[in-house]
Amino acid sequence: MRLGLLIYGSLDSLSGGYLYDRKLVEHLQEQGDQVEAISLPWRNYMSHLGDNLSSSLLQRLSALEVDILLQDELNHPSLFWLNRRLQQRVSYPIISIVHHLRLSERHPTWLNQLYLCVERNYLTSVNGFIYNSQTTKNVVENLVGAGYPSQVAYPAGNQLQAGLTEGEIRQRAIRPGPIQVLFLGNVIPRKGLHTLLQAVSQLQAGSWSLAVIGSLESDQTYAAHMQQLATQMRLSSQVRFLGTLADHELTDQLSKAHVLVVPSSYEGFGIAYLEGMGFGLPAIATTAGSAHELITHEVDGYLIEPDDAIHLAQLLKNLYENRKQLTRMSLAAQRRFSIHPTWKQSMAQIRTFLLQMSTA
Repeated sequence: MRLGLLIYGSLDSLSGGYLYDRKLVEHLQEQGDQVEAISLPWRNYMSHLGDNLSSSLLQRLSALEVDILLQDELNHPSLFWLNRRLQQRVSYPIISIVHHLRLSERHPTWLNQLYLCVERNYLTSVNGFIYNSQTTKNVVENLVGAGYPSQVAYPAGNQLQAGLTEGEIRQRAIRPGPIQVLFLGNVIPRKGLHTLLQAVSQLQAGSWSLAVIGSLESDQTYAAHMQQLATQMRLSSQVRFLGTLADHELTDQLSKAHVLVVPSSYEGFGIAYLEGMGFGLPAIATTAGSAHELITHEVDGYLIEPDDAIHLAQLLKNLYENRKQLTRMSLAAQRRFSIHPTWKQSMAQIRTFLLQMSTA
């Protein structure tokens, strides 16, 4: 197959969505397919809307010699009307890769009305969808109907080599000392680090430590505020902001931790939870989004309401005090990871779907 993939910025960008797109491209190329990346520059939302009037972009996409054009749904403001003009010029189908909708995030009411209008128009301008979760599929179908061809293909977490035995996980869980909490994700408001800091501030000093791993550049204002908040709460001696780590450094941190906590206000899937489970880390997420498709509450992790720092603090306190429970949940997390599809398996599902769409 010959495919195009339209994205903002670089395919090497650090986020779960870009990792998913990158893994798909790698798999397609390994199968002998040709993939041409079409990159649009990052700007603000209003500037992206102006792309719909770009004759040069329309011409560029019209001239593509591809069997299918893939579009990351993140690009919807640049394409919501341009796609309709493009469909009149080309014979190839347009397939959208949907990680989560912008309107699923928290925004002021008036702004969500804008996002609803633009995003709905974009979703009805394509010919099919690739979803990262059943929850994401349900959200889209509730918005535009269920008549579109689609494929649900879960992200995986097997790009990191865990290598921890059951015995090592047991020994880590009962190791004396504070519970080692790990936050993994870009430090942006949606990921909920502020909720986690509020939670650990309620715990007894010396009973916990927190490693924050993820880009501090994605939202520099918020990241700086979180570092200031840790200082103001007198948590600096127990909170480490490690930034983005190389894979071997991340593997080391995951191997040492006891529990992974990312209390997001919304997750389309949450690859970080799965990566932690590969190292036997129970995952604490929220009920907003699709984390429930991966985490079984009170078995291999916990699901809390967004912003519920009080409940989160209680859960962490319980895990610190009850190491048998921590051991049980750690082993359950590793088992859950072991039955999850690998990147190769999920990307193969997508390729089969794309082959069907290219010959339809």
